[in-house]
Amino acid sequence: MAKKLVIKVTAGADAPERCSQAFTVAAVAVASGVQVSLWLTGESAWFALPGRAAEFELPHAAPLPDLIESITAGGGTITVCTQCAARRDIEEKDLIEGARIAGAQVFVSEVMPDGVQALVY
Repeated sequence: MAKKLVIKVTAGADAPERCSQAFTVAAVAVASGVQVSLWLTGESAWFALPGRAAEFELPHAAPLPDLIESITAGGGTITVCTQCAARRDIEEKDLIEGARIAGAQVFVSEVMPDGVQALVY
């Protein structure tokens, strides 16, 4: 089993099932004791802003705010892509508690070590 799981979400409300799967897998992994780093790119970047996850709806899916809470409460990290944030005028001060903005160099440094599994949704 991977010691760390890095999940990149490339979709938001524009592809709700894919988006929800990524957050669900991240939350389940954290609950299973896996170290998780969740990267929000593209339209998913909006979910790092207070209240935005509550606007997301998908029938028969766990609410995004609950999934985000379980990820962060379990020690998982949430990162918004630097370029994605800039394109949406999102700044570090705008983010939910515990989220950060970082770029490709940080992403690559997270996915390259042995024992890391990366998933892209």
